[in-house]
Amino acid sequence: MFAQTTAETARWFRTFVPRPHARVRLVCFPHAGGAAAAFRGLAGQLPPSVELVAVQYPGRQDRYGEQPAPDMDTLAGDIAAAITPLLDRPVAFFGHSLGGTVAFETARKLPARYRPALRHFFASARRAPSVPNPNAALLQDDAGVLEYVRRLGGLGAQLLEDEELREMALPVLRADFHLVDTYTYTPGAPLLCPLTAVVGEDDAACRPEDARRWAECTAGGFDLQVLPGGHFYLESAAAELTALLTDKLAV
Repeated sequence: MFAQTTAETARWFRTFVPRPHARVRLVCFPHAGGAAAAFRGLAGQLPPSVELVAVQYPGRQDRYGEQPAPDMDTLAGDIAAAITPLLDRPVAFFGHSLGGTVAFETARKLPARYRPALRHFFASARRAPSVPNPNAALLQDDAGVLEYVRRLGGLGAQLLEDEELREMALPVLRADFHLVDTYTYTPGAPLLCPLTAVVGEDDAACRPEDARRWAECTAGGFDLQVLPGGHFYLESAAAELTALLTDKLAV
């Protein structure tokens, strides 16, 4: 399962600012409806010691013609299979919103010999896997999905006001929220690296008490960071996030 080619790795990951001599690689997992490009700005803001690599899920941007993953287990398994060539140096996972769960399940699927490469895990704007989704009923149809995305705010919600962009985005949103709707957390061995949960102080979709439950998912130490902004605090508090990541990833 894990004997993937370099071409397969290139299909799944985007490096916007190559840093071949970086000491640590930060692998970023996008939110529902999002794509690797969501992290393009952050890639250039990090110090030279950190190379950002973003996951490109199927069904969007340059993978628009591909079928989205049918379930969380398949998506995490495919990413875990493709990522192994990137684990040639210390890595950290940063998953925003849905990406937090995808990153967590990917980390759990890494073969034992690769797990020591994972030095830090960041769960951004995401409830811990053991916390039930309070919005499940709202996500059963297109109207509910659009209303939920509008509540979250951010640039993506603004783009959905354009009818053409909305029609292009809806299939991806449906597929991603299907991952959420069909996901069931199965308790297992904890991660061994430090885990930092990051939330926006005005984010009604991920409260600090829900994020604190991530402490159950690691044996490597836990801390919670609250930054200014809402669910997409990455857009409004980019400097604060960059400083946080730089501090945590100092090696």
